Amino acid sequence: MAENTMLDLRNIHKSFFIGTPNEFEVLHGLNFTVNKGEFVSIVGQSGSGKSTLMNIIGALDRPTAGEYSLDGIDIEKAKDHELSALRNKKIGFVFQTYNLIARTTALKNVELPMMYAGMGRQERMERAKMLLEQVEMTDRMMHKPDELSGGQKQRVAIARAMANDPAIILADEPTGALDSATGRLIMDIFHKLHEEQGKTIVLITHSPELSRETQRIITLKDGSIVGESAGSWTGLNAKEGE
Repeated sequence: MAENTMLDLRNIHKSFFIGTPNEFEVLHGLNFTVNKGEFVSIVGQSGSGKSTLMNIIGALDRPTAGEYSLDGIDIEKAKDHELSALRNKKIGFVFQTYNLIARTTALKNVELPMMYAGMGRQERMERAKMLLEQVEMTDRMMHKPDELSGGQKQRVAIARAMANDPAIILADEPTGALDSATGRLIMDIFHKLHEEQGKTIVLITHSPELSRETQRIITLKDGSIVGESAGSWTGLNAKEGE
């Protein structure tokens, strides 16, 4: 695997058993790589295999066959506890449904991955505040999720995804539950993370419009890659200068 490769998926198959001996294959031998610092989208309609692929990329599930390396780590050979540590330290997840803990504040939600990673209380609090400042949520950090709007929840979720300075951000339909103006704000945050901090980002989406905002588009259909193309995003600076 090349030194600058972040994700390397080779001949990835995923099957589910729906009652012996019936087997249903969802992914049919996928091959692609994502380089460090790339912003890539995986686009496809419902039933295309996006969610299944996201679970494999995020080390939440294993392929039935094929080889997958994440930042040089062979996922197939990793034990379950090693995968858990890898997800906490290497991957920042952002979900459509936010997945925030309802009973605790925005600040504590952002602190949580750092606590699991063994970071000291003072250090993780300071970093959580810094991350919330980056997503312009300083004035809402002591609020619980039910006191926040959808866009505010997603900004907290992005701050949480950045908690352990992950190698990759995996965003699954991150604007799917938001109105278009709020979705625009969320996408601009991703662009800043990519352009200013060099983060590797994989965006899972059903929206061709959103996918065009990335550097490269991988199109899925019925569990197979049916196309790869360049996105049309020209950068935040160009956008701001329009």
